[in-house]
Amino acid sequence: MTLEIRVPGLGESVTEATVAKWLKKPGDAVRADEPLVELETDKVTVEVPAPAAGVLSEIQVQPGATIAVGGLLGTLSEGAGATAAPPKPQAVPQAAPKPTPTPQPPRSTPAPVAPSARKMAEEANIPTTAIAGSGRDGRVMKGDVLSAIEARANEPRPMHITPAGPRPQAAREERVPMSRLRRTIALRLKEAQNTAAQLTTFNEVDMSGVMHLRAVHKDTFEKRHGVRLGFMSFFVKACIIALKEIPSVNGEIEGDEIVYKNYYDIGVAVGTERGLVVPVLRGADELTFADIEKKINDFGLRARDNKLKLEELQGGTFTISNGGVYGSLMSTPILNVPQSGILGMHKIEQRPVAIDGKVEIRPMMYIALSYDHRLVDGKEAVTFLVRVKECLEEPERLVLEV
Repeated sequence: MTLEIRVPGLGESVTEATVAKWLKKPGDAVRADEPLVELETDKVTVEVPAPAAGVLSEIQVQPGATIAVGGLLGTLSEGAGATAAPPKPQAVPQAAPKPTPTPQPPRSTPAPVAPSARKMAEEANIPTTAIAGSGRDGRVMKGDVLSAIEARANEPRPMHITPAGPRPQAAREERVPMSRLRRTIALRLKEAQNTAAQLTTFNEVDMSGVMHLRAVHKDTFEKRHGVRLGFMSFFVKACIIALKEIPSVNGEIEGDEIVYKNYYDIGVAVGTERGLVVPVLRGADELTFADIEKKINDFGLRARDNKLKLEELQGGTFTISNGGVYGSLMSTPILNVPQSGILGMHKIEQRPVAIDGKVEIRPMMYIALSYDHRLVDGKEAVTFLVRVKECLEEPERLVLEV
């Protein structure tokens, strides 16, 4: 019996994926649920397992090609004793064109459009009537607009013919196609610049209190909870206290409305070889220091192995990015739209500071808050950063929530 291998559902607003690589070749025997092919979406790499034991008969889509959700990837001959079909000669892989969207029947009324999607489409000069909606009742969502922007960017352009002649620099250049994740990062960073009125304010924190607390309790903490006590849990706790005091930093603009969020899903930026991903700590205000450290450690391990789930990367009300792990002394982090705030942590350096009229050497860190000035006023942004500074310099505030 021949079974079809198709692209599974990939989550809300994700309508297509790129074939990253096949883990098996035609003629290979496979076990039930054994990974056959890796698909790359906007955020994560997804493995498609074998639907049953048998032999991979045919590969329909080559690496580098884009395929819609539900599209046919290949076929499998079911049964442990299935006869392997001889491998078909593989043509030179070529980037396949994106599948042509199925024509939509004429509508008596225009499809509904989410306010944030309408604004993004207007800024990109794309009519919403030309975008197929993936939401309920055909509603056009932000993800649909992003896909349309990406499709337009990938349209064939007239080729520039370079005159024949020596090219001494050619051997020193390498051209590779951008990964789907990298293209998405580029689109969303540009979207943040085009959409939000972004501004950054800075402060510095004396990390003596936090470092002393860690030094005193780190061994006991690790023995009891099985995870090291890092800096990130202190920053998450400090940001939540500040977000509760300045709720606009935890909100977002949607159309002509401000959405204030009375929950705290904190995104933690994690760097990988493929690019930056931002898994989300759900309900972070209800997590203990140990819970936060365990989840961040787990996110980091699975991010490096491309094992994060799509739902773990969606949503989020505020983001924290730690450039200090790479040695950054100061930066202006870019908003993770549609969020209105992102905190940047940096390298801790021993610096001379004035304490009670005397110069002392203290471990200091610059912190930066980038915010959407359309929603967050300068006074609120500065107050937010001062509250974070106070909580870190007097870490007992984090326990007392004062």
